[in-house]
Amino acid sequence: MAYANAALTALGDPTRREIFERLASGPRSVGEIAHDLPVSRPAVSQHLLRLKEAGLVTDHAEGNRRVYRIDPAGLGALRQWLDRFWDDALAAFKAEAEKETEEKQR
Repeated sequence: MAYANAALTALGDPTRREIFERLASGPRSVGEIAHDLPVSRPAVSQHLLRLKEAGLVTDHAEGNRRVYRIDPAGLGALRQWLDRFWDDALAAFKAEAEKETEEKQR
């Protein structure tokens, strides 16, 4: 639950969501991520730090620059947490549909 809170809090910021979405197409440097964003490169770096702390992205050095990518483990953990709600919702829908079918057959 704590992981989900951190991830959802990090993604609650529109700029961080945009950064995260840009990483969906593959690894990028801070400069590539910052291109056309209405915030400075240092601000993008701070947003990336928050995403990293939340377990949503990882980074590595390539020469004198940092390259970021989505962390599949972190994304998988968030998806697993969200899937609980999906599974519960489907079970509740099934139960309600079966109840209505039973009532109609009476």
